[in-house]
Amino acid sequence: MGTEPLNGTRLHGSLSFRLGAALVLVLAIGGVAVSLAAYAYGRSAAQQSFDRLLIGAANQIAGSLGLRDGEVIVDIPVSAFELLSLAPRDRVVYAVFDNAGRLVTGYDSVVLPERAGGFFNGSFAGEPARYVHVRRQIAERSFLGAVDVVVGQTTEARRELAQQITRNALLAVAVVGLVISALAVLAVNSALRPLRRIERDFAARSSRDLTPVDVEVPQEIASLVAALNRFIGRIDRQLRVMRTLIADASHQLRTPIAALRAQAELAREETDPQDQLQIVEKIYERSRNLSRLTDQLLNHAMIIHRADSVDMAPVDLRVVASDAVDQFDQTMPGAEAVVRIDLPEAPTVCDGDALSLVEACKNLINNANAYGKPPITVFVRDDGATLCLGVRDRGYGMAEEMWKDAGKRFAKRSGVSSTSAGLGLSIVSAVAQAHGGRMTIQRPAADRFEVYLELPSVRGTEA
Repeated sequence: MGTEPLNGTRLHGSLSFRLGAALVLVLAIGGVAVSLAAYAYGRSAAQQSFDRLLIGAANQIAGSLGLRDGEVIVDIPVSAFELLSLAPRDRVVYAVFDNAGRLVTGYDSVVLPERAGGFFNGSFAGEPARYVHVRRQIAERSFLGAVDVVVGQTTEARRELAQQITRNALLAVAVVGLVISALAVLAVNSALRPLRRIERDFAARSSRDLTPVDVEVPQEIASLVAALNRFIGRIDRQLRVMRTLIADASHQLRTPIAALRAQAELAREETDPQDQLQIVEKIYERSRNLSRLTDQLLNHAMIIHRADSVDMAPVDLRVVASDAVDQFDQTMPGAEAVVRIDLPEAPTVCDGDALSLVEACKNLINNANAYGKPPITVFVRDDGATLCLGVRDRGYGMAEEMWKDAGKRFAKRSGVSSTSAGLGLSIVSAVAQAHGGRMTIQRPAADRFEVYLELPSVRGTEA
């Protein structure tokens, strides 16, 4: 379950706790595995150690066997049991059987195993015991056959040795686990240090600082920092759009509004109907110009805003050109010119925002209508990797040395006048850049001027 929100962020556990818990779980699983392995190793080591003593005693007893009058005699050496006395609390049993399976000497509770030779488990006096069976072949005139020797020992010392080996192994594992845990804590702190550096970087910033995060981080966090920088960039662009709109509106609208107000005051004070009608006509013209100016400012802000807020989708530029011609403002001064259209037969599809592209094309038409010469032609062209959407007219157009600044806001020869904010080509340039393309100006002939958007096609991008 998540915790209470912190500054609008819903918390869900701790990254340090998760890493620590994961490391503890890994260490716990490893500790259990090592404990089981240590216990198995301890039992095996104790078993092998005491089995060697057991078989040594059995071999010594088998080596002391002799014959007397065809009967097996046993002179058990003391050294055989001295080996087994290393486990003083364990009880030792033995038995010697002749070739007929009769007990020669030893404990009658000891029985021969079904399989000859080797070790086997059993019990003695209610306690678990470990036995070894040794067979000695005797070939004499008076005796021919095998004599079986069985020696056993209870397993208390074996268990104690196995437990001691296991305890020592677990002690070593515990020490190593503590060292690894300390190193894990250092590793977690070291791994989270870049996140803390990012936190300090943001905490030290002012509310106006929207520069990209410039903090040294490992490769695994680089994608997070890149995403943060992209997000910061979008916020910065949105704020720039807002600041630009405010600055442009305060700078560009103040003069025409003041002029409009002055004309209105003159009209109110004018008593001559003829002069008053002329003033009203000027007010009407200024109102239209102010409307156009406001539309350009808002459209420029909208285009830049949509570049970060609208997802791109496949758009056929032929449809864009047709919509732009249909929406061409025929009420503009001098808009009586007929706009032609030149479209290819095949679809010309790019990833884009249809509304922005239509707005850019409308601005090109309006620009050609205001400053070019008819006929005005809206064209779409497929150049392979790029697609072109633009407008051409029969005018000479702006001087070539001004082309590089044509896409800037309020640039000269891009439409700055009492009737325009000069944002037409700026809007076109912004739309082209938002679509990964560019605005191009060229003069194919002395009496032909073209301005168009070069946009990457879907086909060209896939290739």
